[in-house]
Amino acid sequence: MPSSDPPRHRCPTALLFLLLLGFSFAAADDASWTEDSTLESPGCTNKFQMVKILNWVDGVESDDFFTGLTAQFGAALPSDADQGVRSPVAFVRPLDSCSNLSSRLDGSIALSIRGSCAFTEKAKHAEAAGASALLVINDKEDLDEMGCMEKDTSLNVSIPVLMISKSSGDALNKSMVDNKSVELLLYAPTRPAVDLTAGLLLLMAVGTVVVASLWKDDPEKEILDISVTGAVFFIVTASIFLLLLFYFMSSWFVWVLTIFFCIGGMQGMHNIITAVLLRKWRHLGRRSVKLPLLGTMSWMSLLVNIFCLAFAVFWFVKRHTSYAWAGQDILGICLMITALQVVRLPNIKVATVLLCCAFVYDIFWVFISPLIFHESVMIVVAQGDSSSGESIPMLLRIPRFFDPWGGYDMIGFGDILFPGLLISFASRYDKIKKRVISSGYFLWLTIGYGVGLLLTYLGLYLMDGHGQPALLYIVPCTLGLAVILGLVRGELKELWNYGIEESESNTPEDPLPVA
Repeated sequence: MPSSDPPRHRCPTALLFLLLLGFSFAAADDASWTEDSTLESPGCTNKFQMVKILNWVDGVESDDFFTGLTAQFGAALPSDADQGVRSPVAFVRPLDSCSNLSSRLDGSIALSIRGSCAFTEKAKHAEAAGASALLVINDKEDLDEMGCMEKDTSLNVSIPVLMISKSSGDALNKSMVDNKSVELLLYAPTRPAVDLTAGLLLLMAVGTVVVASLWKDDPEKEILDISVTGAVFFIVTASIFLLLLFYFMSSWFVWVLTIFFCIGGMQGMHNIITAVLLRKWRHLGRRSVKLPLLGTMSWMSLLVNIFCLAFAVFWFVKRHTSYAWAGQDILGICLMITALQVVRLPNIKVATVLLCCAFVYDIFWVFISPLIFHESVMIVVAQGDSSSGESIPMLLRIPRFFDPWGGYDMIGFGDILFPGLLISFASRYDKIKKRVISSGYFLWLTIGYGVGLLLTYLGLYLMDGHGQPALLYIVPCTLGLAVILGLVRGELKELWNYGIEESESNTPEDPLPVA
């Protein structure tokens, strides 16, 4: 069977290494809380809400705000800051508010440590002392849900009650030293039901796969066909590496991965820019220069390399700024387009092994790993080193422009690369078979990929922003669709063994023995 694929060579090491780090999950970078067992009873049926806490020190408003979580009981907070009331804050005595308070707090917001008594008991003591609200400082960074006890059969707390993290409590305590006046304003802004930025992220992911699949092949490009053994080895190695990152995460480790990301992004950006320029102006690649260590290269390639290096260095220096997401996405998209051109699936057999293994890998490290490691390994690793603020850049992210809580919508490289390999194979197969777009596989798998991403974000929304194993939704919508189409069209056997029969038919027959 005819084939127009270029010859196979070694795959660039940096790209293969970054493929290994293609984290597969979708998440919203939100303030989160830990679910505790709660009991609904009269007066204890409130919905848990995230709260913004604005603060003033000696009349000067702080640039940052604290985050809190309302209790299952108590008064509701306004949804708009203009409807809130600035009130002074004061620590209660005793600090845990587990007994009657020693002083009045008329009109003030009570600040209490977590302690050992029931949350409802704390609220009753604060309200009896005249407090306008109660803030409970947790003994850790997570925000736990404050529910009711079985004995609270009828509860009537008329002040807002919410929990803040340990670091927020420490910051408030630091502001209150030296008799400084601290005032707080509490409100619970509502999150829009439809997150428009998630749609932009979906378009970025689908667009990356489409561009990589339709990109004209370069016959001199190094190509690597994944085998069945290679697919299994890849997933096993990725799991081992994920565990190493989980146990030995540090700022220098993230720095090394970020440098690899910059190198891969530079290579991808260089390949894309030079390919576009040469298609329009072929003469640009004719004049060359000989450089020490680098050898001979065209002037155009040299200038493009300088630009890509400057871009990557600028992003690396500014990676903690509010606009760094744009540079990260550009480098990431360029890297993935190049990776999808040099790493390929030869047939549906290998695709099935790779995507099924990735399907299990994704679900295990996002959903099942907390049962063994007490945390979701995939999400913890993707968040990076919290002590230094360094995060692993192997994901696309975009700010939530219309969300009062801000944060980012994110998708791991693996959720683009794994289905992208299958869609790229479908595109090559359609071209070789000279299929029109409606009777081929590329269009339908691309649509299936988009549907899988939509289902991922639906799951993200229904689970209040908790990270989702995107391949749980994407694999059935792409690989499952390819298998169904192959069965309906009677082509599944050909897709399954594509390239194998050709290589066998091209193998010279053994010569007949000579008598």
